[in-house]
Amino acid sequence: MRVLGIDCGAKCTGYGIIEARGSRSFRLITSGVITPSARDPFPRRLGRIFRELKTIIENHSPEEVAIEDLFYGRNFRTAVKLGYVRAAAMLAADGEGLPVAEYSPLEVKSSMVGYGRAEKSQVQQMVKRVLSLAEAPKSHDAADALAVALCHLHTLTTKIKMGLAKPGPNGKPRIRKANRNRR
Repeated sequence: MRVLGIDCGAKCTGYGIIEARGSRSFRLITSGVITPSARDPFPRRLGRIFRELKTIIENHSPEEVAIEDLFYGRNFRTAVKLGYVRAAAMLAADGEGLPVAEYSPLEVKSSMVGYGRAEKSQVQQMVKRVLSLAEAPKSHDAADALAVALCHLHTLTTKIKMGLAKPGPNGKPRIRKANRNRR
């Protein structure tokens, strides 16, 4: 299964695609950063992020998308801008018919490092280790995007083990919603 992880930012949006080869073996497909010009008006920056993510999806064929959720401690203006960037990313994924999962920064860091308040450098080093890279990703944004994708793959593996998802054709999980009315 291929997962596109996205770390949304108004100035810099990180992306990374990982392919799972079983529950504990992963391969890096691509990663990088989308950096629109700060001189462009905000709607044009959103358009660039949308178009580049759409191109990445078309070129690398991920099966699912995982996006980092908003960090709630930022100021209102920043949160609104991040919301727009997240919407552009979700629209790019939805336009290609891909399911989108959302994870909080705390969930991503806990999944990668085992501690929800881990430093960015710790996340970079764990991404390096899990993906067996020669060196850690230079960009924090790209490393965070890869961590989001890995978090999603770890979550799917857990859901399969718990019976909340079943491997479908080609290894793609089929997620069942838990029945909340059971007693």
